[in-house]
Amino acid sequence: MTEPTPKSKVIEVQGCSWERIPVETHLVHVKEPLEPLFDKYVKPLLQPGDWIALSEKVVAISEGRVIHQSVIRAGLLARLIVKGVKKYEDDVGFSDPRKMQVAIMQAGWLRSALAMAVGGLTKLIGRHGDFYRIAGHRISEIDGFNPETVAPFDEFAMLGPENPRDASQNYAKYLGNAVAIIDANNINVEILGFSDNLPVTSSEAREILLDNPIGQGEQLTPIVIVRKQRKK
Repeated sequence: MTEPTPKSKVIEVQGCSWERIPVETHLVHVKEPLEPLFDKYVKPLLQPGDWIALSEKVVAISEGRVIHQSVIRAGLLARLIVKGVKKYEDDVGFSDPRKMQVAIMQAGWLRSALAMAVGGLTKLIGRHGDFYRIAGHRISEIDGFNPETVAPFDEFAMLGPENPRDASQNYAKYLGNAVAIIDANNINVEILGFSDNLPVTSSEAREILLDNPIGQGEQLTPIVIVRKQRKK
């Protein structure tokens, strides 16, 4: 196989080896276009056949889909719902009432209350995730208030990208390489949207990125170039 790039990670999925190259950038600011970022940091590293994994966080920040903690007041419903959410040792998840309040702002009070009631009942019979499915409005994509997130974005809630499918298509057209926008954390990885020219299926892309090679904090690596390793 070809030699991996320094700081890259190689994973084998379904008999193929994939190199994941983290791309370090400057700290992206709210509503900062990503195209100049691609020009400076990504295009010099790209090779034919590469595809790009973009953190949903950097896309959301670029689109201005962020809410500062100063305008969030966690209400009674938010504080009640978080009592029943799963707690994780290394990720805030939805255990922060401020983050749950943002979810309620998106889904509405009544729908959130219904989702809490039904989700609580179905959890008793071993079903999980019904709260998020019933609440809808893509609230599972909301991120924020993780102390490991680089400042000042540890003070923000971030909504998911407005239209990850269209964003992926537009960025792929600009770069000339396939793009997937991913929601990655220490709990799970989901493919939110991808361009038509992605050389793998969304489930294969998820498996290739399942160990979350995108940096969540001071690494400042919100972009990963994925490269199939060719056998020698």
